[in-house]
Amino acid sequence: GEVCEQTEADEARCIGPPPSGESYLRQDRIVEVAKATGAQAIHPGYGFLSENKGFAELCQQEGLEFIGPPPTAIEKMGTKRVSKQIMSQSSVPIVPGYFGEDQTDQRLTAEANSMGFPVMIKA
Repeated sequence: GEVCEQTEADEARCIGPPPSGESYLRQDRIVEVAKATGAQAIHPGYGFLSENKGFAELCQQEGLEFIGPPPTAIEKMGTKRVSKQIMSQSSVPIVPGYFGEDQTDQRLTAEANSMGFPVMIKA
């Protein structure tokens, strides 16, 4: 059955049964309930929809403020190579790494030598 808890909120609405695919990930239901209650914004919480570019765009399309980064930032930060490049260009300290297309032993050895050891290799 459906479970709906209300703790600190002034009002609570069930968006579906406990499985996340039937509730927390139902973007359509979340927007429907937000509009039905007169909400002006949606805070997506942490995880689930907080890093979902499509949900941020849906909120914008439906006239709801998405409390979080804009869709373009979500998209850029979703790609490790791009996000590290952006941070590096902004002088944010980052762990050195190599994300190039050339994955030959020679190139990887040269990159490891230029970064210094120890080196972690992640597939």
